[in-house]
Amino acid sequence: MAKYTWDHVHIRSPNVEETAQWFEKMLGAEVIRTMQQGETRVDLKLGGANIFIAPVKAGDGVNEPPTTPYKGLDHFGLTCSGIDAIAADLKAKGVEFTKEVTQARPGVKICFIRGPQGVSIELLERT
Repeated sequence: MAKYTWDHVHIRSPNVEETAQWFEKMLGAEVIRTMQQGETRVDLKLGGANIFIAPVKAGDGVNEPPTTPYKGLDHFGLTCSGIDAIAADLKAKGVEFTKEVTQARPGVKICFIRGPQGVSIELLERT
């Protein structure tokens, strides 16, 4: 059987810099800028994962983002410690919550936030 490991998550954005700044400001992502084929490429490192941000221009034939929940890839999750304080900080920064902090089951608290282009992000704390 083949063995797989995670490589990246890919986000398409009409404003790559704005998207990168949101992830940096709100979630502490590391923004990595490189040059590829004469163009600036913007990637993120967040929680050990690679997030690639691809530019979208009018007329590219890219659909509008769906409204969650929907079929297919629904969200990505980030573990954290101190979810209540983190949620308060994110609210103070103006982050939109689609689900407030709640006890999902014993030892697990979760909440959901909406990122750029409607990306759904789960924050979870396991104790």
